[in-house]
Order: sequence, then C-alpha cells, then structure tokens
Amino acid sequence: MTAGSPFPNAISTTTTSRLSRQQQKIETDTQRSYDETEDFVKHINTKKDSIDFIIHGGDYTEFGMKKEYEWTVNILSKLDIPYVGLIGNHDVIGNGDQVFNKLFGEENFSFIVRDVKFVCLNTNAIEYDYSHPVPDFGFLKEELQDSTRHYSRTIVAMHARPGSEQFDNNVKDVFQLYIREFPSLLFCLNAHNHQLQVEDLFDDGIIYYGCSNIAKRNYLLFTLTPDGYTYEIINF
Repeated sequence: MTAGSPFPNAISTTTTSRLSRQQQKIETDTQRSYDETEDFVKHINTKKDSIDFIIHGGDYTEFGMKKEYEWTVNILSKLDIPYVGLIGNHDVIGNGDQVFNKLFGEENFSFIVRDVKFVCLNTNAIEYDYSHPVPDFGFLKEELQDSTRHYSRTIVAMHARPGSEQFDNNVKDVFQLYIREFPSLLFCLNAHNHQLQVEDLFDDGIIYYGCSNIAKRNYLLFTLTPDGYTYEIINF
C-alpha cells in the first residue's frame, strides 16, 4: 500500500497502528473539477496523520476518455495517503470501463481494514443497457460465502444508490436483502447525486450516506471505533 496510489483491488490491508479508531473519508464526482481536486489534495495532505485512506466514489471523467482519467489520476497521485477507486456512470462511457480496469482493477472488489470489510460495487446498470450483471449478485454471493478472511463489520460503497436513474431498480429490494446479510452492516456510501444526503432508504435502519461532488468543496469524514462510528462534513 503506497501513498497516492489506489488500493490493489480485492486485497486485504491494514491501517496505521492506531488501536482505538480508524478514519476514512469519501469524496467523489471530480470530473471537470481539476482545480478543486488539486485544492482537495493539498488540504488532505495537511491531515495525513489523522486519515487512514480515501474512497473516491466514482466519476473521475465526464466522457470516459483515457486523457480525463490521466488528468485526475495525476492529481490524486500527489496524495500522501492511499485511495480506493469506485467506477462511476460517466467512467463507463465509450470504452471508459476498460480504462478503469487497467488503472484500478476490477469494478467489484472488497478489502478489509482491521475488522471492517468494505464491499465496493459497480451499480451503474443503465450504462450497460442491462446487458451486464449490475449489480453483480454473483459477486455478492461469493463475498457472503467467503470464509477465508476474518471480519466482523461491513460497509458497502457504490456510485449510484438504489432509487437513482442509474440503478437497476427492478432488483433494488433484492439488493438490499443481499447486503443486509453481511455481518453487522454499518452503513452504505454512495455518490452520483452531487449533494449531501443522509437517508434510511428502505426504512430498515441502514443509512445511505451520499457525498457531494468535489466542486462543492466538501467531503464526508468517517471515524470508525470499536463501538460504532461518527461522521463529519468537512469543507475545504
């Protein structure tokens, strides 16, 4: 795990040596907001001793172009802490998903930090005209059955949440039932809507936290403790 680089997809990892808590943050939808992304990186690097890693919620690009990916990844490479990359609907356009795969790896992946499993999903169904298994229930089933890695809590992250125009809403209820099978699902993270959102979408106690696009110059900071978690909205 190196600073300024995405996590290797589907590889377990650990955070720093702090025992009492871990901090992660989510930022997203950086497409066409290169100045704001530069400022974000400078801001985060002043806090590198208190943040363990970053989740980018997707939409590195506007048109899925290789050059757009390169511009954004070049900026993010200046981060002093690692980041995880999810795929957004704009990242799929054209052959953009192939560029994503080359840069970051699989579109569906998981990793474990201490006792928490992060399940990261491609939920941009409409971009595939429903010809691609999105969300991929086969992947979710494999993750649920995986007994090779120990964890006791779960966080699910995606670009488009259930109910959005990108999600395959024919299966949204089944999707929610699947992810609730993971051990102690803490909450879900999403991007795409370009606004801060905190909602119990299914009235089942599972909160979906939505992050603003980077142009609004804020992000969500989560602190995970042995007993639960807290979150803050940070402006920069």
